[in-house]
Amino acid sequence: MWFATSKELACVRTVCSHITNLMIGVTKGYRYKMRSVYAHFPINCAITEGGTIIDIRNFLGEKFVRQVKMLGGVTVAASMKQKDELILEGNDLEAVSKSAALIQQSTTVKRKDIRKFLDGIYVSEKGNIAEEAT
Repeated sequence: MWFATSKELACVRTVCSHITNLMIGVTKGYRYKMRSVYAHFPINCAITEGGTIIDIRNFLGEKFVRQVKMLGGVTVAASMKQKDELILEGNDLEAVSKSAALIQQSTTVKRKDIRKFLDGIYVSEKGNIAEEAT
């Protein structure tokens, strides 16, 4: 488009990016890897209902159980190769990344110095499902 405003060009580029993400999601799929980081109290993650719900226990020694539901089309599994690693997989980039964000936000440290208390579950790797298989 030659004679367009910057907002119109931004809208066109956004639509192109969404279409590209849809095609990559259908052909390859998206995979996010998350690692649990803790200093003293080990974070226990229990995956239930076929990988659609994750229960996070013993975060900072608390008895409260955090339950995070994955968005539609996203499954979570524990890694067999690496200890304390979660693998989120799905076809929709936005759903996979938002599910990872929900897990990370559920383990934020409240009313403590966040420079000292770095415990939580963080995204360690982003990629496609098909790349690792080849």
